Amino acid sequence: MEILGIDVGGSGIKGAIVNMETGEMITERFRIPTPKSRKPKPMAEVVAKIAEHFNYKGPIGCGFPTVIKKGICKTPGNLHKKWAGVNVNELFSEATGLPVTVVNDADAAGYASMNYGVGKGKDGLVAMITIGTGLGSGVFFNGELLPNYELGQIPYKKYDKIELWAAASAKEREDLSYKKWGKRFNVFLELVELIISPDLIILGGGTSKNWKQFKDYINIETPVIPAKLQNHAGIIGAAAAAYNKKALVH
Repeated sequence: MEILGIDVGGSGIKGAIVNMETGEMITERFRIPTPKSRKPKPMAEVVAKIAEHFNYKGPIGCGFPTVIKKGICKTPGNLHKKWAGVNVNELFSEATGLPVTVVNDADAAGYASMNYGVGKGKDGLVAMITIGTGLGSGVFFNGELLPNYELGQIPYKKYDKIELWAAASAKEREDLSYKKWGKRFNVFLELVELIISPDLIILGGGTSKNWKQFKDYINIETPVIPAKLQNHAGIIGAAAAAYNKKALVH
């Protein structure tokens, strides 16, 4: 079966059609910049444009960068405050005219890695950290998702949430070297290690492809590895959510 997966991010909204047997993208990724307002209606219109681009008529899976419970956005995250309380499933389904399953983006990326990537067959507590505009996190125990772990929301010093200080967006905003940013990211991983004591941490998101440039500044005890699927994991995992709703929708 082939399903359209869409990964909604703070800077871009990306989609591709995924073969669910192999977990491989069978089309090129199509990306549209996230509307500057980051409000519900303009973003829903972009999701519809992605479906139109592929002339797609089936179910859609969508990874979304906030806490999602039963399709409803519980907190706006890095998006506009108007997202709070929105039924994202319904909004995107109305915009596209197709059935849409929406899940937390880091949960989706983790699900992709645990089923098709480096996390496959890994037991114990595995944390997937996605590095982008924010710091997403998906946590799995013996391959089963423990939903809505928002570790990037941990308060840190003067910051309301540590992702404002340690995400890839902070690196870009402050023009940090990989050394300076890597040390910040390591502080975040130290907190993750302290709070949940994972057996393995998998790094995803666009910055994970530059692992070699900052791995020397990561010195926690927990093994840390980059996801092979990297920034494609969100798309693949989102498609998997629509393919098998019981695995991710809660």
